[in-house]
Amino acid sequence: MGADYLIFTDVSTDIDKEMLKKYDIRFVPMEYVLGTDTFYCEQPETEEMMHNFYEKLRNKIETHTSQITPNNYYEVFEPFVKEGKSLIYISLSSGLSNTYESALLAANNLKEDYEDAEIEIVDSLSATGGMGILCEIAGMNREKGMNCKENAEWLRNNATRINHWFEVEDLIYLKRGGRVSAATAVIGTALNIKPVLRIDREGHLENIDKKRGNKLALKALFDRFSESFDMHIEYPVYISCADNMKDAMALKEMILEKYPEATVRVTMLSPIIGAHTGPDIVALIHYGKERE
Repeated sequence: MGADYLIFTDVSTDIDKEMLKKYDIRFVPMEYVLGTDTFYCEQPETEEMMHNFYEKLRNKIETHTSQITPNNYYEVFEPFVKEGKSLIYISLSSGLSNTYESALLAANNLKEDYEDAEIEIVDSLSATGGMGILCEIAGMNREKGMNCKENAEWLRNNATRINHWFEVEDLIYLKRGGRVSAATAVIGTALNIKPVLRIDREGHLENIDKKRGNKLALKALFDRFSESFDMHIEYPVYISCADNMKDAMALKEMILEKYPEATVRVTMLSPIIGAHTGPDIVALIHYGKERE
């Protein structure tokens, strides 16, 4: 069907609002719970909503998220398949969530029910702004004339060139997710230890370093970025933060000082991911060298 197809992702994605409109990116809704309230999120939340969300986390109000079921995906995709539309869905990393498997199951069911359905499910092996970058690239590829299948194959073949470097403020959230032990979380928080993490080739979160204090942690993110960034590529750099614009903008200044031609987009981390990382995280994400 040529370049006449839709690009979907889910609302855990962090993407610049102008790029969202430019490339007509569609969303699969997700739910998150904050205290006793459940929120059905169909589009990225406003900055005001996200600020309030992270303020409540700082005040120790508990939060969690729900998985998207295969039936949810079926219901979202079916109306477009009925119209004869082809689509690409860019999922949250299979190393972090079951969304990829659920979307794949829904796509297979739709292909059984609609013989001509063309649905490409792409495992982003990424999160947050990494998914935003892939959505932007998918939009660029479509504008260049890539058909649905070609675009999906390009995204799969280049997913591990999206590099993610994270600095986490509160180790308690990583403890809840099983990333660090309870003892490490208590001691690290008391000593102002900031873990530095990345997403590996299989799409899993991996601890790679630790620094004392924000200044050294941000420098560690920038150093990792400098080692793997390809300044000759047109794709944007994303900084996703959980209501921590001060550190995000400091990081942006560091990047532009060394790479003044870089396009740097700063976004707020979606509540879907923020529920698992806590407030004040900063993530630096870019296209570059293959992940190790």
